Amino acid sequence: MAGATSGETRGLHEGVLRRQSARESSARTYARALPIVPVRARGLTIEGADGRRYLDCLSGAGTLALGHNHPVVLEAIRGVLDSGAPLSVLDLATPVKDAFVTELFRTLPPGLADRARVQFCGPAGTDAVEAALKLVRSATGRSAVLAFAGAYHGMTAGALAVSGGAPDIQVARLPYPQDYRCPFGIGGPAGAELAARWAESLLDDPKSGVPLPAGMILEPVQGEGGVIPAPDDWLRRMRRLTADRSIPLIADEIQTGVGRTGAFWAVDHSGVTPDVMVLSKAIGGSLPLAVIVYRDDLDTWQPGAHAGTFRGNQLAMAAGTATLAYVRENGLAERAATLGSRMLTRLADFGREHACVGDVRGRGLMIGIELVAPEPERGEPGPEGPGGAGDVPGCGGGPGAGADPGILGVPGTRTAPTAPATPMDAARTPYPPAPALAAAVQRECLRRGLIVELGGRHASVVRLLPPLTISDEQAEAVLDRLTDAIAAAARGHETHGPDRRRHPGAAQRTG
Repeated sequence: MAGATSGETRGLHEGVLRRQSARESSARTYARALPIVPVRARGLTIEGADGRRYLDCLSGAGTLALGHNHPVVLEAIRGVLDSGAPLSVLDLATPVKDAFVTELFRTLPPGLADRARVQFCGPAGTDAVEAALKLVRSATGRSAVLAFAGAYHGMTAGALAVSGGAPDIQVARLPYPQDYRCPFGIGGPAGAELAARWAESLLDDPKSGVPLPAGMILEPVQGEGGVIPAPDDWLRRMRRLTADRSIPLIADEIQTGVGRTGAFWAVDHSGVTPDVMVLSKAIGGSLPLAVIVYRDDLDTWQPGAHAGTFRGNQLAMAAGTATLAYVRENGLAERAATLGSRMLTRLADFGREHACVGDVRGRGLMIGIELVAPEPERGEPGPEGPGGAGDVPGCGGGPGAGADPGILGVPGTRTAPTAPATPMDAARTPYPPAPALAAAVQRECLRRGLIVELGGRHASVVRLLPPLTISDEQAEAVLDRLTDAIAAAARGHETHGPDRRRHPGAAQRTG
C-alpha cells in the first residue's frame, strides 16, 4: 500500500483477519483457506493489505470473466452512476435492462433466442435454480425432478435438493458420466452409454418408482463436483430422451457460461438447445445478477409467482451488458479454448512425471487436477501391480495413460498413449483421493502468490478458473507456480519409503 511501512501493512492485514475471525459466521469458507485481505485488484492480479501480489485463478468462483476491474466494466458502471438513473427498479423496464436483454439474447443457442422469455431473479445463482425448478413444475403440473450425482446447484433448499450432497432424497438421482471415477468402472463412451441407458430405464420402467418428472437439471461441466465435462454425445442423448418424453431440460450454466469452457455457453459444444438456462456469475460483470431464460411455451406463471426485491440491479445489468459484448466481440470463448488446451497439455505432461496427479481434465479455462494417494480404492493393486507406482512416496499412481483412448476415453480428447495398454490399465482402477495433499497444494500455491480453489467429491481437485483475459505469459506464470507447489507439497507428504518409478501419467480429458 502506497506510503505505508511494512509494519503498518502487516498490522492492517492481521487486524482485519483477527476481527473477521471474531465477528463473522463459522460458515465462512474461502477466508479459511485464503487468509488474505485484498485491497486492490486489476485483471488477474490482487494486491493484499500485506503488500503481497497474487495471481487470482479463483476469479470470484468464476464470476470475473474479464478479471478484476476491467476498463469496459468500470466505464459501464460509471455511465449509469453519472446518468442519474435509478439503481434498483424491481422489475420495471429501463433502457439499461433492455440493452442487457438484447445482448443476452444475441448470445443464446440457436432455437432458443427467437422464442425465449427471461425472468430476473434474486441476485444469486441459487435463486435462479429455485426459479427454474418452480417454472417447470408449474408448466408441467408434475413435481419430481431428475438430477445427477456430483451436481452442485446452490445453497437454498431446492437447489441443495438437486445437488449431489443433498441430505434428503427429494429427487431421482442419475449417474453422471466420467472417466477416472466412472460409476460403472469403465469410463469413456461405454461408461457414458451405460449412464444414458440407466436414465432411459428409470424413465421407461413403470415399476422404477420414479414418476414422469417435471424436469431434468444438469451442469454441462460439473464444477464443484470436480471439473468433469459431460461428453457431448451423452448430452445430446439426454436432450433426445427428455424431448421425446416432454421433460423440460434445464442447463445450469452459472459457472460454465460466458465463454468459460471455450464456447459462449457450454451446451454449444454439443449443439444442444435446452428448454431452460440458469445463468448467473459472469453475466453480471462482477456484480450480483441471476436470470433464467426459457422457452416461451413454459411461461405459464401467474404475476408474482417468482419475485425478489433486488432483481432490478441496474449497475449489474450495465456491467453484464459490457461483459457479454466484450467476450462476444473479442472472441474470448475461442481464446479460452485455445489457451485452455495448451494449459491442459502442459499439466498432463507434468502429471506423467508425478504419480500424485491422478487425473487432469477440463474444458477451456475451467481446469481440474485431481490429486491421489498411494493405494487404489477397495484394496486393489495399482496400474503397475503391487509395490508399483502406488508406493511412490507422497503420491499415488494414476489411471495409466497407456490405456487405449479409443476404448476408455472420448476419441480425440485424450493424450496419446505413452505405453502399451495392459489389463490393469483397462480396469482403470482409480487411486483414493488425497484431500490433505490438495489442501497442502493450495497452501503452497498461496505462498507462491497464486490463488486456487479446491473441489471434487473429497476436495481433492485443484481447480483453475482464471479470467478469460489472462495472457500467455500470465498463464505460464500460473502453471510454473502451480506445478512447483504440487511438487513441493508432494515432497512434504513423503512418508511411504524411498521413491520408485513414476507411473506413465494421467490422461488429459477435455470432454
